[in-house]
Amino acid sequence: QVQLVESGGGLVEPGGSLRLSCAGSGVTLSNYAMGWFRQAPGKEREFVSAISRVGGNLYYVDSVQGRFTISRDNAKNTVYLQMNSLKPEDTAVYYCAADSFVHRTASSWKNWGQGTQVTVSS
Repeated sequence: QVQLVESGGGLVEPGGSLRLSCAGSGVTLSNYAMGWFRQAPGKEREFVSAISRVGGNLYYVDSVQGRFTISRDNAKNTVYLQMNSLKPEDTAVYYCAADSFVHRTASSWKNWGQGTQVTVSS
């Protein structure tokens, strides 16, 4: 059973940075494509970023390109989302997901973490 645990969320001022972590339990994350999604109140779950299983191809939604960076640390069995230059519109619950391939739609991913809240506010 794939278990994913996110951490690293919190309250940050506009322009600040956070690093989210997604740790795998009972699973080797390097065997999966990994994605980050976010969901703000009253909105659908939105694709943010992903890294492919093979080749390490990186994907970003346009609104975070140049500000967010996805990466893997296979030794720690963890995937990260480094978020810089944060904006109030980045406020949401952030989820990590695992699947065999990268998908842009949330419904296509089979395995999810419980989410971590990110709030960007002064």
